[in-house]
Amino acid sequence: MNSGTNELITVVSGLPRSGTSMLMQMLDAASYPCLTDGVRKADADNPRGYFEYEKVKRLRRDWAWMPEAKGKAVKIIAQLIPFLPPQFSYQVVFMERNISEVLASQREMLQRQGKSGGNLSDAQLHSIFERQVLEVKQMLAQRNIPTLDVAYSDALQRPVEIAENIREFISKNLDVCAMAAVIDPNLHRQQCEQ
Repeated sequence: MNSGTNELITVVSGLPRSGTSMLMQMLDAASYPCLTDGVRKADADNPRGYFEYEKVKRLRRDWAWMPEAKGKAVKIIAQLIPFLPPQFSYQVVFMERNISEVLASQREMLQRQGKSGGNLSDAQLHSIFERQVLEVKQMLAQRNIPTLDVAYSDALQRPVEIAENIREFISKNLDVCAMAAVIDPNLHRQQCEQ
């Protein structure tokens, strides 16, 4: 594995609606280069923006864009992590959020968009998401991809500490205060009892 920082791809991952956009915003606030295209605009569900790169959605069948991500952070949802091509070097910052909160956030987003969810119950989706996260973590471990797990709730409660953990993991001189300032507990709209 090439550990040169200009070759390393920093993958920000997690389930959809888990806080990955917030992680990207933190890195962006610290002037860490982020691979985004601005196609998906900020909206009521993500008022500060999504920080996505459209080509990521085709990772399963097309990764010709991956060299563009070298030396940058790119958001890739957990379900696409198994399709990371092995010829690149990665480090992963993985956002973990209570799955019930993820489901509530997804449900609210779909309602706001006037869409209905699939035919699966919350219990079925919870089980699927739990399994997907476990499989992704196992794959990352098998491929020896360095991974930092970040709990969404910890980021909200201890933003400076979490920003420092990310800075240490990425091994760059990032502005921890700028990263921590991005975190807005008021955007934690779907909360579950722990």
